[in-house]
Amino acid sequence: MEKITGKNNDLIKGIKKLLSSPKERRSQNLFVLEGARLVFDVLNSFDSYNIAVFLITEQALEKYPQKAERLFSLSNKSFVISDDISQKLSDTQSSQGVFAVCEMKANTFNLERGKKYIALDNVQDPSNLGAIARTAEALGIDGMFVSGGCDIYNPKALRASMGSMLRIKLLQTDNLVNTINVAKDLGISCYATVPDKNALDMRTVDFSNGSICVIGNEANGICEEVKSVCTPITIAMAGRAESLNASVAAAITTWEMMR
Repeated sequence: MEKITGKNNDLIKGIKKLLSSPKERRSQNLFVLEGARLVFDVLNSFDSYNIAVFLITEQALEKYPQKAERLFSLSNKSFVISDDISQKLSDTQSSQGVFAVCEMKANTFNLERGKKYIALDNVQDPSNLGAIARTAEALGIDGMFVSGGCDIYNPKALRASMGSMLRIKLLQTDNLVNTINVAKDLGISCYATVPDKNALDMRTVDFSNGSICVIGNEANGICEEVKSVCTPITIAMAGRAESLNASVAAAITTWEMMR
């Protein structure tokens, strides 16, 4: 197994760029996973990912020999790296010494009648994006749309999702209005979650025949263009708070959709 010990290695420099730059990820059609949990989740992901490069420290190799061997066999290239390189690449304070560079999957899946989806309109915080994906998978949502905002391959978002973003059907779209109109043509009901007491209480909504619920930006909510093609619904709140955190609102909304 080839070893890399120099921090100035061109491959290591390239991976560091992928970790920090959405533009670089899009250009190369590659993204990076860090940490044992995330990297090994590739082995169980929806419509499995192609692994371009697998990197692991000697200490991590001793700790996870069987899973590492599987990834060695699945990866186009594999390397053992030094602890110094692992720390240089790491986006966390204490690196676990396991990394994978993966090819992005085709950015598509088909809407289906009777299915239930969550859509995010310009959600910026990677922690919110990851948490929403994690909840959506846990509650059995059929797919998730992301429009604007945080890159779906952001390392913090991937970590916050605990691997859910690798397993659920996930589509990044530049035109959420168009996606919603396609859904409506299929008979899928489309709702915009808003902090408005005049909107429909979501507890009264029948989601059983298929639906999309849109969650808005942390500061500004859902844009007017998207709201104009959706039915407004709201989470009834008894307290004085005017709104909820995006991931909390998404969790409550998804629960109501799936119950």
